[in-house]
Amino acid sequence: MIPYKIQPICTKMIIEIENTLVSMDIITECFCCDLGKCKGRCCIEGDAGAPVTLDEMAQIEDNLDAVWSDLSASAQSVIDAQGVAYTDVEGELVTSIVNGKDCVFTCYQDLETPDGTVENCCLCAYERAYRAGKTRWCKPISCALYPIRVKTLKNGITALTYNRWEVCRDAVEKGRRMNLPIYKFLREPLVARFGEQWYKTLCEVARELPDNLK
Repeated sequence: MIPYKIQPICTKMIIEIENTLVSMDIITECFCCDLGKCKGRCCIEGDAGAPVTLDEMAQIEDNLDAVWSDLSASAQSVIDAQGVAYTDVEGELVTSIVNGKDCVFTCYQDLETPDGTVENCCLCAYERAYRAGKTRWCKPISCALYPIRVKTLKNGITALTYNRWEVCRDAVEKGRRMNLPIYKFLREPLVARFGEQWYKTLCEVARELPDNLK
């Protein structure tokens, strides 16, 4: 198992695994997306796009033809004018947005809600294309990891934090009903980003936490 330690930073408990710092609430808080209730609002709310890497930007551009027809005319115009991504006020590379908030890669699909009604939901055009077998690339890792946000600090350390958002209130409630911690809900993207052994260490930390920290 990869060595780890738990330490308090700014009154919060932080787990240090190799060169990553993991906020304790990623273990202690629950979460499970509830698309039937939120309607995918995370794709169309906020004031910036989803963080992307240069490699992901290349994947977005290489697979653009597969999703182009699913994008709105406004989104197509934004992409034609400024490209698939831009640098936000914090200096991060993020996906382009429409009207100051909507991700350009948002598409819409009628889905059945828990009460049996059919409502129009926001989906990621790339993820839908991936699930349909049209592309071999799904979506930016920052989207797959949400509600975890990943940031590289000035010292090269990677910090993982839980981003609380009113839009995801239903996901929090569903996660609590299922007793599903964030780190378990996001097992696949965490493994994809940090590796299987790293994730096993995180699980070991969670099992060994004393009751007063859970």
